[in-house]
Amino acid sequence: MTIRHLSLLVEERSMEEFLRVLLPRLLPVDLEFDIHLFEGKQDLLKKLLPRLRSYKNRLTTDWRLVVMVDQDGDDCRELKEKLEQIVATSGLVTRTQAGERPWQVVNRIVIEELEAWYFGDWEAVRAAYPRVNPSVNRKARYRDPDGIQGTWEAFERILQRSGYFKTGLRKTEVARSVAVHFDPARNRSQFQGVSGRHSMRREPAPAGSAEDDHGQG
Repeated sequence: MTIRHLSLLVEERSMEEFLRVLLPRLLPVDLEFDIHLFEGKQDLLKKLLPRLRSYKNRLTTDWRLVVMVDQDGDDCRELKEKLEQIVATSGLVTRTQAGERPWQVVNRIVIEELEAWYFGDWEAVRAAYPRVNPSVNRKARYRDPDGIQGTWEAFERILQRSGYFKTGLRKTEVARSVAVHFDPARNRSQFQGVSGRHSMRREPAPAGSAEDDHGQG
């Protein structure tokens, strides 16, 4: 089955802005997408069930939903199970639950925060902010982008030391600036799993495959 439309449900504006810049570079020109922004993680979790129910009777066979939630220190498996239960209650089917059945929803957990993806492609950060230290990603504390604690705070400190955002990190501005230069192929973070290594034009690998486990906790 060829996918022709993606609806992405996200919890914060910086993720929305990042995807609006990045996805047109990644997706085929005839694959449409839209992004629905919630007012934070708790708002998304609270409103997800009614939103999914509203989709249920109008989803076509070539339309998929992608729910993206930051881990934020939560237990990854518990958060994933919560999302899976919400989808099941709505009457839709997730990729994880589908087996051989058609599915409509994939849940993706962003380990820590969007800023982990920036650490995973430091060349993109340097292209957007040339004064930053070029060797940051080789330092032990930043070598594993998904293992950094307090990711956005660490990212803010580094940029401030380089003379940027002295009054505080402007997340949506950074998202747009880094996304312009972002290269998924060189990214070392969990982004590869969240985005999916398969082509978004084709039906993804069956649930239970190696690909199905990435980026979901």
